[in-house]
Amino acid sequence: MIPPPSDSSHTRSGIFGAVTIVLSVACLAWALHGVSWSELWEDIRELDWRWVAVACVGDVLVYVIQGWRWSLLLRPVGPASIGSSVRAIFVGLFASEVFPLRAGELIRCFLQARWTEIPVSVVLASALIERIFDGVVLIVGLFFSIDYVRHLPLNHGQARAIGILADGSIFLTVLIVLCAALLAVAMFWRQQALEMLLNAPMFSWVHVMIEDLHLIGHSRYLYFSALMSVPYLLMQVVPIYALMRAYELDEASWARAAALMVLLRLGSVAPQAPGNVGLFQVISTLGLTLFGVQQAEARRFTLLLWGVITLPLLFAGFVAIVVTGAKIVDIHREARAEMRARSKNVGSQEFKEVEEVEE
Repeated sequence: MIPPPSDSSHTRSGIFGAVTIVLSVACLAWALHGVSWSELWEDIRELDWRWVAVACVGDVLVYVIQGWRWSLLLRPVGPASIGSSVRAIFVGLFASEVFPLRAGELIRCFLQARWTEIPVSVVLASALIERIFDGVVLIVGLFFSIDYVRHLPLNHGQARAIGILADGSIFLTVLIVLCAALLAVAMFWRQQALEMLLNAPMFSWVHVMIEDLHLIGHSRYLYFSALMSVPYLLMQVVPIYALMRAYELDEASWARAAALMVLLRLGSVAPQAPGNVGLFQVISTLGLTLFGVQQAEARRFTLLLWGVITLPLLFAGFVAIVVTGAKIVDIHREARAEMRARSKNVGSQEFKEVEEVEE
């Protein structure tokens, strides 16, 4: 029987979620301040809808590529097809637009494990590896973006913000290197890593994770999936650039679209309200003003960009849920229950599953 969450845990989760939503609403209020709705409607009427279509298609293709990458990563341990991977991702994206704190990440892993019969711990490990891949490519993009922005005419406040961002990028680099090093130890030196933890039964879940990472790490598909991270992130530039062209933004360029994508991706790491509401608008507005876009115009463009990036994913996610034949609320509840059960009872059963996969 699945144990219910404790009252204190439920309270902490509720407080954290409430604070996150309040901060997101405050960010959204700042982003909407001074927006002329009549001018926004005029902007919509004057959009080049051919470029809008390119933006929407590119937005969907981003996650098709991610599904391809995920299936490659899981191939050594189970039959994870591109179709099931893409479907799980779109259901997860829909969930992240509906539930707070990026619940879609948990849901996509839960669904992938259910459909492929790959142990949940293996799927969670693969999602962690994906984030390391993304982090490495994003850090490289961030350094290029900072170097590009520094050559733009900036006022004192903007220059100071770029300096803070540069310092933050160094911290992120160190953090990603440390995480990658820990993963490398688990993947390629499994026996040594396990010996370090043999006398720590409370970390039995780490034992399981090390076994799972070892399966993935000793496969050429790990490197294929790592290479797929480059087109996956580059494709995310397409919707931004296409909307810049549709909007006929004077400052439109691939370099600026790429720099804005990097900033938005880094901002998405922070906990926020459903649908990336609030922080997305703030980061996009501030990023566009760095490129010389007037703040009023940047605020309007940001709202259009959010719509172009969000609405196609909602539609694709809805279709994926219909195909799945389950309600998103039920999927969310089952995924959380599964994770609670795993956190309470990981050990011998999971090791048996790993041995079965190895055989």
